[in-house]
Amino acid sequence: MAVGSSNDFDLVVIGAGTGGYAAAFRGAQLGLRVALVDEGKIGGTCLHRGCIPTKAMLESAAVHHRVAHARDYGIVVAGEVTVDYGAIAKRRDQVVNRMWKGLGSLVKKNNVEWIAGRARLEGGTKVRVQLAGEDGTPGAGGERLLSATDVVLATGSRVKSLPGIVPDGRRIVTSDDLLRSDPATATLPRSVIVIGAGAVGLEFASLYFDLGASVTVLEYLPAIAPLEDREVSRELERSYTRRGIKVVTNARFDAASVVAGEHDVRLTVGPEGGEATEISAEMLLVAAGRATNTEDVGLETTAAVVDRGIVKVDGHMRTAEPHLYAIGDIVGGLQLAHTAAHEGIIAVHTMTGDADVHAMDYVKQPKATYCRPEIASVGLTEQGCEAKGLDVKIAKIPFQAIGKAIIGGEYEGFTKIISDKVTDEILGIHIIGPHATDLIAEGSLALQLEATAWELGATTHAHPTLSEIIGETAMAVSGQAINF
Repeated sequence: MAVGSSNDFDLVVIGAGTGGYAAAFRGAQLGLRVALVDEGKIGGTCLHRGCIPTKAMLESAAVHHRVAHARDYGIVVAGEVTVDYGAIAKRRDQVVNRMWKGLGSLVKKNNVEWIAGRARLEGGTKVRVQLAGEDGTPGAGGERLLSATDVVLATGSRVKSLPGIVPDGRRIVTSDDLLRSDPATATLPRSVIVIGAGAVGLEFASLYFDLGASVTVLEYLPAIAPLEDREVSRELERSYTRRGIKVVTNARFDAASVVAGEHDVRLTVGPEGGEATEISAEMLLVAAGRATNTEDVGLETTAAVVDRGIVKVDGHMRTAEPHLYAIGDIVGGLQLAHTAAHEGIIAVHTMTGDADVHAMDYVKQPKATYCRPEIASVGLTEQGCEAKGLDVKIAKIPFQAIGKAIIGGEYEGFTKIISDKVTDEILGIHIIGPHATDLIAEGSLALQLEATAWELGATTHAHPTLSEIIGETAMAVSGQAINF
């Protein structure tokens, strides 16, 4: 345990995003004296500029879509269904604020010392903090030099654009622009071009389309959702196309062709090797990934290795500098909030001498994208199995075979399970369809327990529920599905 001045801690966590606060809270639960330092609000990108506000807006879009189709359920809504975009943004902010206050209470509950300020490493176990003033002004509150037995670096990432494309916050925007209360983005655009078909691009494309905008998605790679199983990517592209979202894969354009005017933004684009045409929209969203926050945090004062912005760590999140751990977006991995939290917990259990703590396994980390239809997965894709030369058996069941999906009126998509041909151990589960992001939890548990398809199929799933599709698909691996 730390002894000495008020600046001595067992653990100092730099960065209060999902990974950082998870590490801090777990450290305190294990009896450590913990300081959590951040120049921003606790919750980080996920709570304030990412996961939570985006999903709040997606929920509003889903309600709009359902109400617009209420007649399909025998419900007649009098008058026209309209969108109050300002009210959607207000609700989004209320959700964020409520969760932020909840995290503040957890800081107190866990007896973690919150330090508002800009932190910088001075070696592996010293942290100099430029304290925020009472009004939040960076550095106006003086400084503290913290001493720690162990340090966790969790400084996260920021949005990035593409070379030659400069967001202006109005016509050319990033996800940060769309999630802040700003008059420039306070109204619903009539048309949107989205560059990038990863999770962020796909979610905003789905959101804006369901709220009534015309949407075009441009993806440089041959498939949208490029990290997912190829069958899921194809199904999602077919779904988007059926709905009226224009998708261009293998998209090529010159940044010099991007011109933002008073009323629209234009660019010339076409598929690789194909004819390019000029397209325009009220708004261009650049969803081209994120850049890690590894600059000006003092890593150069340590032995930690940084390669192209990624801090190198072992399976227990240890850097090359003794007692310095790194987690979250800065270590690469999957750059997901829940993965960062898991990394933080592994780091803390490692530093406290837990002999049973397992190494980080990214294959067993679930991925979730909240577009419509939702997609979620855990484990290896079919192409990943092929690359490893694994002999597998595969089954796929459509949601159309599931009663609860038909009842809910959302039944496009499928579940796919891949298992080892000899041992029957499940290697991957891939879902596209209603509530996929909730259903994947069972798949995560199955992989964690090294379950077989037979075991998953032999597990009773309540009827009628969407979860039945997991059991049916697992039974189908051995050709024994009941309802398909």
